[in-house]
Amino acid sequence: MKRGVNSGKRLNHEPPAVTAKLGWRYHHIGIPHTQPRAQEHHVAHLGVHVAGFETSPYGIEWIRFEPHCNVPEIVRIVPHIAFAVDDLDEALKGREILIAPTEPSVGVRVAFILDDGAPIELLQFYRTKAVPPKDKARCRTARCT
Repeated sequence: MKRGVNSGKRLNHEPPAVTAKLGWRYHHIGIPHTQPRAQEHHVAHLGVHVAGFETSPYGIEWIRFEPHCNVPEIVRIVPHIAFAVDDLDEALKGREILIAPTEPSVGVRVAFILDDGAPIELLQFYRTKAVPPKDKARCRTARCT
C-alpha cells in the first residue's frame, strides 16, 4: 500500500485519494504527439515543443519530443497527469520514481512517478526572490516606470 493512500476501493462519486487525502492539486494532462501543432512553443533546453497549456481551459498540454530529449519511452508515448504538490520530496516517499527531481525552470521542481504503468508528473512551485515595491512617495512626484 502506498503511503497516505487508502487501499480500499473508492466510490464513483469520490475524488482520487491523492487529491482528497494528500492535498495534491490537478495541474494539467500532458499528451504526447508527433506532428507540429499551431502555436506550439519550443523549449530548447528540455528538447520539447509544447502547445495548449496556456490556453486550454482544461489544462491540456500537447508535447512533442525531439529525438535527443532524454526522457523514458513511456513519457514519450503515454499521456500523463500532473499534480501540484506542496512538498515534492514528501510526495515522492514510497513511490516508484520514473524521473528524479529536476528544476526545469526557476521557481519549479518536477519529478515523475510511475503508478500502475501510468506516468504521473509532480510539480512543486516556490516563490523566487520578491521584487520590492516601487517607492510610492517618489512615484507621486516623479514619473515611475
